[in-house]
Amino acid sequence: MSGRIDRLFLLAVCLITAYGTIMVFSAGTAYAAARYGDSMYFIKRQTIWLLLGFAVMIIASRIEPRIYKICTPYLYGFTLFLLLLVLAVGFVGNGAQRWISIGPITIQPSEIAKISIILMLSLYFERFEDKATDSHSKRKVFVYGTLFPCLIIAIPIVLVMLQKHLSCIIILGAIGLMLILAAGIDPRYIYAFCGVGATGVTCLALFTDYTKDRITVWQDPEKYKLTGGWQTLQGLMAIGSGGLFGVGYGNSILKHCYVSEPANDMIFAILCEELGLVGAALAMLVFGFLIYRGCVIALRAPDCYSRLICLGICIKMAVQVLLNIAVVTNTIPNTGISLPFFSYGGSSLVMLFFEMGIILSVSRQAKIQK
Repeated sequence: MSGRIDRLFLLAVCLITAYGTIMVFSAGTAYAAARYGDSMYFIKRQTIWLLLGFAVMIIASRIEPRIYKICTPYLYGFTLFLLLLVLAVGFVGNGAQRWISIGPITIQPSEIAKISIILMLSLYFERFEDKATDSHSKRKVFVYGTLFPCLIIAIPIVLVMLQKHLSCIIILGAIGLMLILAAGIDPRYIYAFCGVGATGVTCLALFTDYTKDRITVWQDPEKYKLTGGWQTLQGLMAIGSGGLFGVGYGNSILKHCYVSEPANDMIFAILCEELGLVGAALAMLVFGFLIYRGCVIALRAPDCYSRLICLGICIKMAVQVLLNIAVVTNTIPNTGISLPFFSYGGSSLVMLFFEMGIILSVSRQAKIQK
């Protein structure tokens, strides 16, 4: 049986998509004209990806959660294969080997890894929930509630670590940790694994030249303004010049090749410059409502698997939004994190709509009156 989709959630998806699209159009014109000789380059390609993404979302919303449950182990295994494949035949972009090219299509397997971990952990805890939360056996809680779930998370993280993709490692770890907690596991049993993970990320950051340089620049971007600190300083200047109401839509000065990647990772800075604090707050409100509505659907889900899927997707989106804004405002070291629905992208945008379709699919089951 299947009910109607959650219309409020769908409305929030449409609103944030429309907001993000008009910002891509404004933020990307100057950079696209300078780099590609076509000021409409980004918006034309973004429109194609949006149409494809909406089609994927509609299809995904019509597939019942039990079908996703059947496909989950295969998707997880396929993701591990892609992560290995990108190390062998992936091409290098922006100094990192993280993409696979299939004809005109470029795929970033680490984006697929995020949803794969969510689905696999959700399936695992549905099957082993009783053992993982057995308060009468500490051994079962440790093995089934901590050890095995951490292995599910650790395998993709190690493969992503070989790609030197620190931001994705942090996101995957945050998703996994919060899902384990959401499954009802006693947090005392995961402290040791959190310590090991934090130590590994710290060592990667401090002893890898790529990340170590970014930490150095983050501490004093003005000292390195002609090298690594340029993007951060220009982004902060864009945010500061926006004030309360901004300089007006389309009137950004710093998008004219001062801010690098103005339509991608740094699009929030252009949003603040053009629409000011009011525009940024509006974006946060829509994001907040979208995440809130996803959590409502999760609480109404008919089973553990569906509930954890929705929570995992909401966690992933919230973490990415917070980390992107933290990078743009120089709260944390600069690293490549896209802003969901706003940043220009292909495979990542389609995957995002696929995730929204999964939540809508769960909402159909949640709407059924018992």
